Amino acid sequence: MGAVPESILKKRKRNEAWAATKAAEALAVAKKNKANRGVIFKRAEQYAKEYLAQEKDLVRLKREAKAKGGFYVEPEAKLAFVIRLRGINDMDPKTRKILQLLRLRQINNGVFLKVNKPTLQMLRRVEPYIMWGYPNLKTVKDLVYKRGYGKVEKQRIALTDNSIVEKVLGDKNIICVEDLIHEIFSVGPNFKAANSFLWPFQLSCPLGGLKKKRIHFQEGGDAGLREDLINAMVRRMN
Repeated sequence: MGAVPESILKKRKRNEAWAATKAAEALAVAKKNKANRGVIFKRAEQYAKEYLAQEKDLVRLKREAKAKGGFYVEPEAKLAFVIRLRGINDMDPKTRKILQLLRLRQINNGVFLKVNKPTLQMLRRVEPYIMWGYPNLKTVKDLVYKRGYGKVEKQRIALTDNSIVEKVLGDKNIICVEDLIHEIFSVGPNFKAANSFLWPFQLSCPLGGLKKKRIHFQEGGDAGLREDLINAMVRRMN
């Protein structure tokens, strides 16, 4: 038998080195995931307790107010969910620019927004082209788990694994999807980073169709603010 050519030996050596590096990386990732699993589980448990406590407090405050013969006024919502209704026909340039700033570039695109004065001014300006309201926890969870995509190196990646979230938002102490949901729903200190990471949601046309896109919700149409009723609309579109 003849000697093995040097090029083939080099190739073998290189492939073995690559395989060893890959195996070491896979082992490191497996160890890290195992360590993270306990942390993620504890955080999810903590969030569940927090949400339950908030619900109980709300019920208690309403009952106390009712017992005193009054009404409990809930605090103003901090989170909004906005869905684009109409295309670019008859749209002035300023409205188009605002929709671009809100990342609502296509019909049935949806985004979360922090409710503040500048946001409300923008929403009022583009109200004939959108519908919006205040989402509850179930809506936020359903959207992120079912239609959630993240922006990873300018690419749209499905949120199939906690490592995708950790890769981009790990420095903000957001290491799993539950952390992401909590940050969005509670409008936490890292809301801007978490919301920028989420790609605009691409929703389906609503089950049963829309009534009248060009007429405001308060006049029997679909456009504009619908407060808590946005949750029912998202169910139909998700």
